[in-house]
Amino acid sequence: MSPPSTTLAIANQKGGVAKTTSVASIGAALAELGHAVLLVDLDPQACLTFSLGIDPEDLELSVHQVLTKGLDPTEVIVETDDGVSLLPATIELARAEADLLTRTGREHVLRSMLEDLAAKGVHFDWILLDCPPSLGVLTVAALTAADGVLIPLQCETLSHRGVGQLLDTVHDVRRFTNRELEVWGVLPTLYDGRTTHARTVLETISETYDLEVVEPPIPKTIKFAEAPAAGRSILSTSRSSKGAAAYRQVAANLVTRAAR
Repeated sequence: MSPPSTTLAIANQKGGVAKTTSVASIGAALAELGHAVLLVDLDPQACLTFSLGIDPEDLELSVHQVLTKGLDPTEVIVETDDGVSLLPATIELARAEADLLTRTGREHVLRSMLEDLAAKGVHFDWILLDCPPSLGVLTVAALTAADGVLIPLQCETLSHRGVGQLLDTVHDVRRFTNRELEVWGVLPTLYDGRTTHARTVLETISETYDLEVVEPPIPKTIKFAEAPAAGRSILSTSRSSKGAAAYRQVAANLVTRAAR
């Protein structure tokens, strides 16, 4: 019998915090470690889908039909060059918020989908949910389906102003739809170790919200911008870069955390 999956929501309603980069890179790093990985793109901008080499405009089916029409997810999952499976998004997903808003049990659509996959014998060791940059229906559904939430955070003042709101949402989800949800911590991104400012911001976060900081911080590097254009993660396009090394270490630390 397969060990249970670990489902992790990567969430921050503020854009520009390297959320999608983190999902793609952690996913690729987990795959390198021999884990079966499913990435789920829940952002209507479909940045994750695009950055893994799939043009959303070429897709007829996406996670939208799975969540709103009950389509079998195995008909939509695609394999990527990074060794991870992907449930892709298209711009149609922007309608899902409205379609789901009036539906009973909308918070559970994602959890039900993952349970259906498991019931069909489709097993993944890790399922990473790339949440949209908002606290709407899709983010709540992701938090309801997840074992944990990881919060990517740019190491700059003001970047953490939305963390309190996200933690409020996590608190509500715990109360109403997923008592088991845990905050795994903050992942510092776009980190410039040469500045004391970045380190200070990091310490402030940890103290203000009493959150664990997932190490190591992800360094700021132009290599991240180059990766999506190649349709691969930084682990493929710049294997020996500091950014790739940091994500490999983060993935190893997450595996250790999941084993607790």
